Amino acid sequence: MQAIKAGRDPRVSIQSHDFDLTQEVAHLRAGDARIGAVCAFVGTVRDRHAGAEAGSVSAIELEHYPGMTEKAIEAMIDAAQQRFAILGARVVHRVGLLQPLDQIVLVAVTSMNRRESFQACEFLMDYLKTQAPFWKKEATPEGARWVDARVSDDAALARWGLSLPNA
Repeated sequence: MQAIKAGRDPRVSIQSHDFDLTQEVAHLRAGDARIGAVCAFVGTVRDRHAGAEAGSVSAIELEHYPGMTEKAIEAMIDAAQQRFAILGARVVHRVGLLQPLDQIVLVAVTSMNRRESFQACEFLMDYLKTQAPFWKKEATPEGARWVDARVSDDAALARWGLSLPNA
């Protein structure tokens, strides 16, 4: 596998402020003529949780453990690099109080071909859902509630041959 270059930009950012997809992808692609594919996933805050009605979630609050979270996501990128022929990867995850429609996560991957980018992007997102040390609380009409990992997220990770306890 080709090593992901350690450029001037970090591979992982945990931040409260929003991100710009165009800017993030431009930085990831900058100056690398080998890149033939970029795959990016942007997750947004929904106004509901699984099976609930519209408007059942008015906000979410995400917490993390600084240092530990970045290190865990860096390890996930390393795992993606070992599995797929990717040239670069970038993960931006927001924390703090977020409203429905806000962007919450970006996973972007570059490679020489689309298959590697698609697979690595999906792998990283599946990995993040169960293994990234974030704690999420939803504001609902019934009051605030902490969100547990979903069985479907565990199943998504398992299809990559990973059976890990939730972070």
